[in-house]
Amino acid sequence: MAEDDLVAETEDRASSASMSNDILPTHHTAKEASLADSKAVDGNTQTETTALLNNSGQQPQEPMAESKTPGRLNQICACPPQGILARTITYGVAVVLIWAVVWSITGEECLPGGNLFAILFLFFFAVIGGKLMGLIKLPGLPPLPPLLGMLLVGFLLRNIPSVSDLIQVEVKWSAALRSIALAIILARAGLGLDPKALKKLKAVCIRLSFGPCVSEACIAAVVSHFLMHLPWTWGFLLGFVLGAVSPAVVVPSMLILQAGGYGVDKGIPTLLMAAGSFDDILAITGFNTCLGIAFSTGSTLFSVLRGFLEVAIGVAAGGLLGIFVRYFPSKDQASVVWKRAFFLVGLSVFAIFSTVNLGFPGSGGLCTIVLAFLAGLSWSDEKKEVEKIIGVAWEIFQPFLFGLIGAEISVFSLKPETVGLCVATLSIALVVRITVTFLLVSFAGFELKEKIFISLAWIPKATVQAAIGSLALDTARTHEDETLEQYGMDVLTVAFLAILITAPIGALIIGLAGPRLLHKADTGSEDVGHERTEEIDISGHERTEEIDISGRV
Repeated sequence: MAEDDLVAETEDRASSASMSNDILPTHHTAKEASLADSKAVDGNTQTETTALLNNSGQQPQEPMAESKTPGRLNQICACPPQGILARTITYGVAVVLIWAVVWSITGEECLPGGNLFAILFLFFFAVIGGKLMGLIKLPGLPPLPPLLGMLLVGFLLRNIPSVSDLIQVEVKWSAALRSIALAIILARAGLGLDPKALKKLKAVCIRLSFGPCVSEACIAAVVSHFLMHLPWTWGFLLGFVLGAVSPAVVVPSMLILQAGGYGVDKGIPTLLMAAGSFDDILAITGFNTCLGIAFSTGSTLFSVLRGFLEVAIGVAAGGLLGIFVRYFPSKDQASVVWKRAFFLVGLSVFAIFSTVNLGFPGSGGLCTIVLAFLAGLSWSDEKKEVEKIIGVAWEIFQPFLFGLIGAEISVFSLKPETVGLCVATLSIALVVRITVTFLLVSFAGFELKEKIFISLAWIPKATVQAAIGSLALDTARTHEDETLEQYGMDVLTVAFLAILITAPIGALIIGLAGPRLLHKADTGSEDVGHERTEEIDISGHERTEEIDISGRV
């Protein structure tokens, strides 16, 4: 009897389970049948995900395409809002909230015509200009740098009459914000220097790091002396401003070519990015030396000696501060990465401002670079994290830097002959740079087309020009000398025109000439490309580090 009852109970459970299976949606049954069919065809058991992927390829695509549009409309018209509408409202309210908080603290300073209102207005519109410029993408070409949009926004805000009356940033605030941005970008440059790369750089990379920069600086000094009537010291100061290449334009363009396999077999993208980093350091060092000489008083010999003295002071001070930051804060402390980033940024800003106040304006930049370089030597584990924090700081102050640079240029104060002389100086210096670069790579094993591409790849100028282009003008304003201020304005005008002309043109030239002048590596020859890159530069892992390094200057 017990056995009969057990059998009956089991049959009842099976019947109820069968009824519940009949209630399930039909797509489960179809899914099981699909899995069975796939097993019967292939002879192997497939996973459910694989079967679904296989079936999706057999289904018509029209219903899916039709369902996308209603889904997007439902997302936009949803209540509460979602997607792009929700993000727009969030960002808009955040901007208004920031202004409201500052207004509640400062009062009239944050109303139209006030200094804080002008700073916030310029910052937000510079960010918008950078975003809009980044949206301009041409097929097969690298995107235009966002910094160009920030520069144009500052220029437009300064030169639109009805707007310029409301946007009045005090000179002291403008100089301070640009100096903070300069300190951050120099700290990134110091952190980006890799000692392993310095040891393994070959002769061609060293030549590309020094030759084009020095030649362009010298020819710009000569041309500006005779055309723009600048003193020799100011001519060389202008030359080193122009001598730097812009990694903000070159590095993204090189990465796009490298991803497509162009020039990889001979390591051309890596070579240009690595050499560009040291090219910028050389230009900044030369600029700081000339800056110290330009604002020294006394005989020519005393001025030259004072310039080299400022270099020595900057290196020594940076060395002492760098050794301190290597060991403090110690590794056993909590939040050591944030503390190291704080000390690095704080000491960098202090070095830039204090050296100006002490009468040694050329020492601050070198002090910051040496400080960051020495500090990063012992941060092997946390260095990348510190660089990320410094990168966030740069994203905040980048709109200030380029927006304020653009706002310094007034169309009404520019004379046509001044613009013409500035463009002539820039053009002659670029021609000499391209020629010297071509000659320096003539015996490095490159083909004619590759030599032409390498020569043209270093046309763009942007980041370094914006960082140091206004420093001479700011220093001249502290001396209250109209003649020196005019020299500083000439240097800033050339730097502005260099960014405005060479940044977009250089990006377009690299994007158009790269696929036509460089060999495209086959997929099966990636190993060959890595071997060749190691011969010219460094190994694959360290090569990736240099790519990151070059983009931080």
